[in-house]
Amino acid sequence: MDTLTQYGFTDRIRDLFISAFPPSTTPSHPEPARAVRTDRGRVLLATANGHLQVDGEGTVVTGDWVAVAPKDDDGAAPPAVVGVLPRYSTLQRKRAHDPLSEAQILGANIDLVGVVVPMDRPLSANRLERTLVAAWDSGAVPVVILTKADLSSRFDDVVAQTVERSRGVEVFTTSAEAGDGLDALHSRIGAGTTLALIGPSGAGKSTLTNALVGSPVQDTGRVRAGDGKGRHTTTARELIPLGSGSVIMDTPGLRGFALWDAEGGLEAVFGDIEELFLSCRFNDCAHDAEPGCAVRDALDHGFLEERRWLSYRKMQRELAGLHRRQSAAEQHRHARSFHRLARDAAMSKDYRNRFREG
Repeated sequence: MDTLTQYGFTDRIRDLFISAFPPSTTPSHPEPARAVRTDRGRVLLATANGHLQVDGEGTVVTGDWVAVAPKDDDGAAPPAVVGVLPRYSTLQRKRAHDPLSEAQILGANIDLVGVVVPMDRPLSANRLERTLVAAWDSGAVPVVILTKADLSSRFDDVVAQTVERSRGVEVFTTSAEAGDGLDALHSRIGAGTTLALIGPSGAGKSTLTNALVGSPVQDTGRVRAGDGKGRHTTTARELIPLGSGSVIMDTPGLRGFALWDAEGGLEAVFGDIEELFLSCRFNDCAHDAEPGCAVRDALDHGFLEERRWLSYRKMQRELAGLHRRQSAAEQHRHARSFHRLARDAAMSKDYRNRFREG
């Protein structure tokens, strides 16, 4: 198995590459590669002949399938990325502390998003739901991975709560230390499949990665006993082959997950709530104190959990605010463009008048 195949290159990817970059008779025809890691302006690529470092951070993200032009025969021009294949999935979030509302792409061409939930601390249902919204919206299939099962004092309760909150998403219970659940998870990651792990610092993502690979490929760190928090042992998103063409993407711990254009994911996780809207008496029901509100009725009779309703409303408001800022920014760009065109037109008219007068 060559290096490229180890990183998930399949016949399907080959066909997409040939369609985007038809073969030519020139010796400089680009070759397929995959972005393994992007860091400080450099991209580490996996090619059929091994690994290669090139410039290109910013346009290329971890997981991208790219076309690489080989270096010139005389060696004057180094290898370079000359194209990126369309992404079939994109895991992203709103960039933290960014008033301009820009997206941060965490990874591309992911098949499974593993939402990592550590069992050595209380379950955060809101965080789980929020991460599942982003995972569904990415275009990949989410799975929930419970880690540190050997450290849980409430094993059955945590598993039951997680299964309930995940609402049909496949849940794996693992212990990297004891080796429990690893075979089942490994078999879920088939040949050509890329699994991305996302979760908070100290959740055991790197330890789980090492256990799945079978060797210590990632650094791991201790977790504070007081609050269950760990230090960032993973500093960049990186692809790691698991064998047989399956790939795992370890990611740095995320303190928060601000959503980005995730209406589709919101519907996937909270579809039962949105179905209630159709039963409200009024089409413009605000679901507050209106008569005949199906949501209020479900809350009053215990069919809908208050916490879950508030979680949904918070994410709904967050996305609405994001769209307002995006719209305002777009209007500002159009206004600036209009004023620039008007200024240029006025300057051109003034020049023509002066030319005629002269």
